Amino acid sequence: MLGRWGRVATRWRLPVVGVWIVLALVGGIVGGGVFDRTKTVEDLRSSAESKRAEARVDALDPEGETVVAVIGGADFYTPALVQSATNVFNSLRQTPGVVDVSDAYTSGGLVAVDGNSSVAVVELDPRLSEERALALADDVSAKIRTIDAPEVYVGGELLAERTFADRAVDDAVFGESIALVVLCVVLILFLGGMVAGLLPLAAALATIATALLALNALAGSLDVSEFAVNVVTLLGLGLAVDYSLLVIARFRQERADAPDDPLEDVLERTVAAAGRAVLVSGLAVAIALAGLAVFGTPVLAAMALGGLLAVCLATIAGLTLVPALIALAHRRIPAPGTRTWVWRRPRGERRGLLETLAAFSQRHRVPVALVSAVALLALTFPVTGLDVNNSDASALPESTEERVVAERLERDFPLASVPVTVVVEADSSDPKVQGLMRFLFSQGKRNDVNIAGNPTPGVTRVEIAPQGTSAGPRAQQIVRDVRAYDAPVPVLVGGPAAELIDAKESTRARLPLALLVIFVPTALLLFALTRSVLIPIKALLLNLLTLGATLGALVLIFPDPLDITTPLLLFMFIFGLSMDYEVFLLARIKEEWDRTRDNDRAVLTGIAASGPVVTAAAISIGIVFLGFALGELVQVKQVGVGMAIAVFLDVTVVRGLLLPATMSLLGRLNWWPGVLTRKTGQMV
Repeated sequence: MLGRWGRVATRWRLPVVGVWIVLALVGGIVGGGVFDRTKTVEDLRSSAESKRAEARVDALDPEGETVVAVIGGADFYTPALVQSATNVFNSLRQTPGVVDVSDAYTSGGLVAVDGNSSVAVVELDPRLSEERALALADDVSAKIRTIDAPEVYVGGELLAERTFADRAVDDAVFGESIALVVLCVVLILFLGGMVAGLLPLAAALATIATALLALNALAGSLDVSEFAVNVVTLLGLGLAVDYSLLVIARFRQERADAPDDPLEDVLERTVAAAGRAVLVSGLAVAIALAGLAVFGTPVLAAMALGGLLAVCLATIAGLTLVPALIALAHRRIPAPGTRTWVWRRPRGERRGLLETLAAFSQRHRVPVALVSAVALLALTFPVTGLDVNNSDASALPESTEERVVAERLERDFPLASVPVTVVVEADSSDPKVQGLMRFLFSQGKRNDVNIAGNPTPGVTRVEIAPQGTSAGPRAQQIVRDVRAYDAPVPVLVGGPAAELIDAKESTRARLPLALLVIFVPTALLLFALTRSVLIPIKALLLNLLTLGATLGALVLIFPDPLDITTPLLLFMFIFGLSMDYEVFLLARIKEEWDRTRDNDRAVLTGIAASGPVVTAAAISIGIVFLGFALGELVQVKQVGVGMAIAVFLDVTVVRGLLLPATMSLLGRLNWWPGVLTRKTGQMV
C-alpha cells in the first residue's frame, strides 16, 4: 500500500505540494497566534490533596493574585525613602482592584535584619480575570518602581508565570532559528547540494507551521501550555528532518541501483521500503509520548498533545510531502559519491561512523558488549542522587526581577516564605482536636505557627512557616508528619512542599502503568517489524541504558535539582527517538536477513546501508536540541542538554557498539522463533 502511495505522490506531486504550501502559509500566519493564547497549566490534578487544600482555602477566604516587591539599597529610615514609599503605598490602597497592601512603611510589614531592605505585598481582587489581573499588576509595578530607593525589584507568582511563559516562547523561537541556520549547512553538506539540503527543512517548516495551526485551533476549547509549543518545535523539526533524510537516502539508493527505471517505479520502491520505517518509527514515538498522558497531570497531558501533533504531522509529511518534493526536484538530488560543488572529491567506498563501529564490535563482540554496558551503568549511578523540584522563579534567568525577588525573599526574609497550610475541619477550641492542635504547634517555633484567616465556624486553618525554603526538606518533613498523624477529624495539607510531595507520589504510583502502556505496544510493534521476540526485548533494555546514562550525566552537569517534569520528558523523548534510530537500523537489517539468512552479514550490511542516515539524523536532531540548550530557562536548557547527550550516547555507544555486539553474540537466536521449515521444523 505504501508503495502505491509513492506512485500516487509522484503522479500528483503538484497538488500534494500545493496543499502543504497552503497549510504552511496559513499555519505561519494564523498558527502563530497560539503564542498569544498559551496558558499556564497546572502541574497536578485537582484530586491531589494539596490542590484540594488550596481549593478549600480559596472557598473559605478567597485571596487574589499578589505583587511582591523588595525595596532596598538604603537605610530603611532614610527620610526621603520613608516619605516616597509612604506616598506610593497609600496611593496604591486607593487603586481600583487592589484589596490589600502590606508594607513596612504604613502597615508593619517585614524589614530585613540589616535594616537595608523591606518587603511589600499588594493583593489584587480575586474576581479579576487573568488578563485584567496582569494589566493591574503592571500598573502596580510601575507605581512601586517610582519609590525613591536605590533598589526596587518587583515580582510575585503572577508576574513570574507570565515571564516564564514569555521566555519559553522566546527560547523556542531562538532555538529554532539557531538550529535552522546550522541545520541548513549540515544538510547541504550531507546531501551534496543546495536543493537537496533544503528539502528536509521545507518538510520541517511545513510540519511545524501545520502543527501550530492545529494547536491554535485547539486553544479555543483546551488550555494549551507554552511547553506544548516548545515540544511541537523540538519534535516537529527533529522528526521531519529525520524522516526526510531516510526517504531521500533510500531514493538515492534505489535510483542508483536502477538508473534507467521510470521515476514512478523508483519512488514506489522508495516509499515501500523507507515509508514502512517512517510509519513504524512514527508509531513508536507516538506511543512513547502517549505515556505522558498516563501520568494524568494537565501539564504533561498538554505536552503529550503537542508531541502527538508533531509526530503525526511529521510522519504524514514524510509519507506525502517528501516523496512529492523528491519527484519535483529529483534531478537536483545527487547520487551518493557524486562530485558536486559541495563534495569536491568522490567519497568512494569510505566506511561511515556506524559501519566502522559495527565492524569493530563484531570482531570484539564480548569485550565491546561488556565495556559498553559497564560504562553506561557507571554513568547511570549518579541517578541515585537525583533530586527534583517544582519549577518556580528560580528557574528564570538570573537577570529577571521575579527571580531576584524570590532569591531576596529566601535569603533575607525567611518568614515571607510560603507556609505549609493545614485545614482542620473543626473549631480549634473543639476538645477532640486539642491533641492535633498541640501537634501542629510543635512543628515549628511558636511564632512560626499561627491560626490564619478569618474565623469560620467548624474550620480551622493553621499555617506553619518551615525553616528553610517553602518546598525544602524541612517543609516536606512537616507535610509528611502532619499527614501521618492520626487526626480525629478530616485534615488537608497544602502549600508548595505538599504539592511537590503529591507530584512525586503521583509519578511513582503511575510510573508502572506508563511503562506498561509504552513497553507492550512498542514490543508488539517491533515484533511486527522483525518477527523476533528477543530483538524487541533487547531494544527496550538498550533504551533504558541510554535513559539512565543521560539522567546520570544531567545530575553531574546541573548541581541544582532537576524540574520534576524533566526526567519524565526525557524518558519519553529519549525512548521515542531511540526507537526512531532502532527502527531505521532494524528495518534494513531485517531486509538483509530475509535476503541472506546470515546474521552477522545482515547486521553489518544493514548498518552500512542505514548508518549514514542515522548519523546524519542524529547530528541534525542533536543540533536542534543544542539550539534549545542555548535558551535561558533552566528547564528548557536541561531538556536540550539531556537530549543532546542522549542522541550522542545512543548513536555511538548504543547503536554503534552495543547493538551490533549483542546481535552478533546472539547470532541466529536474534530471529527466534524464526521461520520453520515444513520438513524439519528447524529455524532457517
